[in-house]
Amino acid sequence: MARRNKEQSAAEAAEVKAAEGEFEFDAASVDEVMRKYDRDSNTRIWEGWQKWVVYGILAAFALFVIYVTLFATWLDLVRYPSFLGCVLFCGYLIYPSHKGRQKVNYIPWYDWLLMILGAGAFFYVCIFAKDLTVRIGFLNLRSYEIAIGVVGILACMELCRRSTGIPILCVAGVFLLYALYYYWFGKGLGAPKAIRQLTIGLFFQTTGVLTTPIQVCAKFIVVFVIFGAFLERTGISNFFIDMANCAAGAASGGPAKVAVISSALCGMVSGSSVGNTVTTGSVTIPMMKKTGYKGEFAGAVEAAASTGGQIMPPIMGAAAFLMADYVSVPYSNIIVRAILPAFLYFLGIFIGVHLEAKRLGLRGMSKEELPIFKKLVKHTYLLLPLIILVYLVASGTRTMAFSAAIAIIFAVAASNLRHNPPLGIISCAALLAYLFIPLPQAVSVALLLVGIISAAICMFRKDATMTPAVFFDSLANGGKGALSVASACAIAGMIAGCITMTGLASQIITAIITVSHGVKFIALFLTMLCCIVLGMGVPTTANYCIMASTCAPILIQLGIPAMAAHFFVFYFGIVADITPPVALAAYAGSAIAKSRPMKTALNATRLAIAAFIIPYIFALNPVMLLIDASFLEVAVIVVTSIIGMFGVAAGLEGYLKGNLFWPLRLVSVAAGLLLIIPGILTDVIGIILIAAIIAFQVLGSRRNAAKAA
Repeated sequence: MARRNKEQSAAEAAEVKAAEGEFEFDAASVDEVMRKYDRDSNTRIWEGWQKWVVYGILAAFALFVIYVTLFATWLDLVRYPSFLGCVLFCGYLIYPSHKGRQKVNYIPWYDWLLMILGAGAFFYVCIFAKDLTVRIGFLNLRSYEIAIGVVGILACMELCRRSTGIPILCVAGVFLLYALYYYWFGKGLGAPKAIRQLTIGLFFQTTGVLTTPIQVCAKFIVVFVIFGAFLERTGISNFFIDMANCAAGAASGGPAKVAVISSALCGMVSGSSVGNTVTTGSVTIPMMKKTGYKGEFAGAVEAAASTGGQIMPPIMGAAAFLMADYVSVPYSNIIVRAILPAFLYFLGIFIGVHLEAKRLGLRGMSKEELPIFKKLVKHTYLLLPLIILVYLVASGTRTMAFSAAIAIIFAVAASNLRHNPPLGIISCAALLAYLFIPLPQAVSVALLLVGIISAAICMFRKDATMTPAVFFDSLANGGKGALSVASACAIAGMIAGCITMTGLASQIITAIITVSHGVKFIALFLTMLCCIVLGMGVPTTANYCIMASTCAPILIQLGIPAMAAHFFVFYFGIVADITPPVALAAYAGSAIAKSRPMKTALNATRLAIAAFIIPYIFALNPVMLLIDASFLEVAVIVVTSIIGMFGVAAGLEGYLKGNLFWPLRLVSVAAGLLLIIPGILTDVIGIILIAAIIAFQVLGSRRNAAKAA
């Protein structure tokens, strides 16, 4: 007991002090809280020369992925197994078998064994790809090759457990057992042949581990993760927080509104609800508590806003780019469809925060506490990499992988514009000319080299933001960040493979139709539950890959438009991070706020109510996604939805111009929902009800004023 008390983590001490308003979290405290609540951050401790060796391996992995993405023309049976082999090798270097205190510079013997056997299984496929391609078609594999496949599958599952968590493995385990039962008893193959058939399909063919999720991960996701690592080191997160302070810091309850805006902007880039909650929350949650918000509310605001950052266009935690590929539509279509739902989501949180501030009589930040806008404007160059990335992908002039790679170079160049303007301008100008001015190939290549070399020279200034050490660290952290995503995508491929090989998809659809009796709303509700379970603790991009492979096809078969189906499953996969009982983002927020975790999660769910309502609306009526809608329809939908979110937020908060008693709260929520649902009749009824509530409140306040006089 004494030892346990002695070893109380820095995270707990930091949580107490931050909750008491003593200080904002420092980097070490943030790291401790991340280790506690984000499995992806629970990594081995490396120090000294061993740390540089491990980071060198991670950086080499990142460079390997970029090279293969941009230049390699390998066979699928070489490209994807080599990618997963590297993931397993790096993954067991980084992730320990359990949480808790780790020995410095130590890997147990069994992890070395898992690393060698797991990575070796995939590298075996790479080496003998041509021979295996011929024999796989006839299912003519040797017994030791089946054993290799089983080892590779188990090694992937163990790495996913370490980096992502148990929930997704429980789901995968159920599907694996069903697939084994299907071949063993359904097909009457017996145990050995059933295992053989299942292993060939899941490991050696592109119907399992090597199916769409891992293909998308290797082609696109990893490069975007690396780009995100570089972008974070340019200081863009602090820029977003300062911009939010300028925009809303002085308003009533300003810090909470700052949290909503800054978390929306930071979250769309980070791709991690928990990570964004901890990093931005370490600044905003103590500010909110100091202003007068309760801990449960402050932690909930940050968790809800950080989770919503994943649905925030134009990046959506990189899911927007993936959705364009899955649905086979231009990227510009995705971000246009995402605007209104995301706007309503954050509007609901913003109104809830505002009404809570009014109810408590809270003030905003003083002028002295706010950043100076004129100084902040000088740093808008930090947005250049994002602008370039979005434009290149939206215009379709470059591939997604190339756009992300060139955006990384822009991140390096733009980060040093402040410290070395001449070289920074030369670098950015050369890169822009390379991208947008049609020139002979030799000149274009020369401009690209000038851009890269001048950006590299900038890094060697002592006061540079992106120094060689930071560049190396960004590469290594980008490679590390890709490991959990890749392992989750591998398991998503296994789940999809089991469904495909056994024909389970049609049975699931039949079961949902039977249970729902053909009622779409009930079918959507059942799918929502599946998405929340599958999305527990899974990173954004891997989360979407899982939903797109497993749940979206079900909705499409039920007659939901493909775009609406993909948005529906994506939204409910994301809100798993704030939905009890496994609400990791809310629990991370409660750790910083030193509040009750479950109450914080319930508050976050209440604030994020739009994420539970709007997907049903656009699934049943795609006009909400601006599909087949005229300009007038769009204008009406925007106006009525804004009023509707106001009604829903007021009803849930229990406050408008004064406290609302329960009947009026229910009427306010109902009126808001009627306004959000597209339709003339529902809009008219909703407006009448909202107007009646406001009139009742105004008359009540006048009567109270008259009595007081």
